[in-house]
Amino acid sequence: MSEERKGIVYTFLAYAMWGVLPLFWKLLEHVDSVEVLVGRVVWSFIFTVLAILMIGQRSALFGDLQYLWQHKKQLVSLVAASFMITVNWFVFIYAVNSHQMLETSLGYYINPLISVLFGMLFFKERLTRVQLGAVLIALVGVLIMTINYARLPWIALCLAFSFATYGVLKKRVVLDALRGLAIETLFTLPIALVLYAYLFQKGTASFLHISLSTDVLLMASGVVTAIPLICFAKGAQRIPLYLIGFLQYIAPTTMLIIGVVLYKEPFTKMEILAFSAIWLALALFSLSTLREQLMKKRKLA
Repeated sequence: MSEERKGIVYTFLAYAMWGVLPLFWKLLEHVDSVEVLVGRVVWSFIFTVLAILMIGQRSALFGDLQYLWQHKKQLVSLVAASFMITVNWFVFIYAVNSHQMLETSLGYYINPLISVLFGMLFFKERLTRVQLGAVLIALVGVLIMTINYARLPWIALCLAFSFATYGVLKKRVVLDALRGLAIETLFTLPIALVLYAYLFQKGTASFLHISLSTDVLLMASGVVTAIPLICFAKGAQRIPLYLIGFLQYIAPTTMLIIGVVLYKEPFTKMEILAFSAIWLALALFSLSTLREQLMKKRKLA
């Protein structure tokens, strides 16, 4: 199998796993979203550190920490990124367990377009007219959802903006995916441990108090967080960015299908109209990106 095909397989698996991840969080809907988040941080840190030790990368991890300490700007960026991804995790878990998967799906459809805008604002990247038109059409979709809900679709916007911000911050710091996740969770670990201690002191903690299956699921949250990220890192190294761009729609599409078919969330005419605007925007954006890549290849040929 060629390296590009391996990359496609790894990236497909990453987005497929992220797409079905709501099924896992649904198993923990009897646990408060704050505790699920806290457990995810704690067990992600434990799992990633154990994995790093098992594959013999302990010295590399200490090397990363030393490098960050010597480069304070990158350290600050990674700390900020760790808090952004924590916000994203919490909103995602809350949305899934409060039966708002359609809005979750919308957030991850919007995210690539927000990332494009951030690229233009922070990295002086240029948008073509078609890409700019796609962003405006996506904005129309968000406005339709706002009118339909009589409020801003704050879950979708928070997911899109937090993940796009996370991407901008991470662009400033290049780390191995597994070690990077360990370091990111290390920054939020003290807060998570304090919150867990508070929940135990109040007597409201579910961990060790409900059932063995709940305990196992909370511990497994670290595994289901790390594995897709590792697959994505392996895939992203092997395939061009435009291929990643096409594959990333697997996750929100899977979430949308799960929400409508499995959990019977309402999908009204207004929501169909809003999602159609988003899909049109993504189609225009993707085709424009593909055209640019083909033109570059022809010039290089």
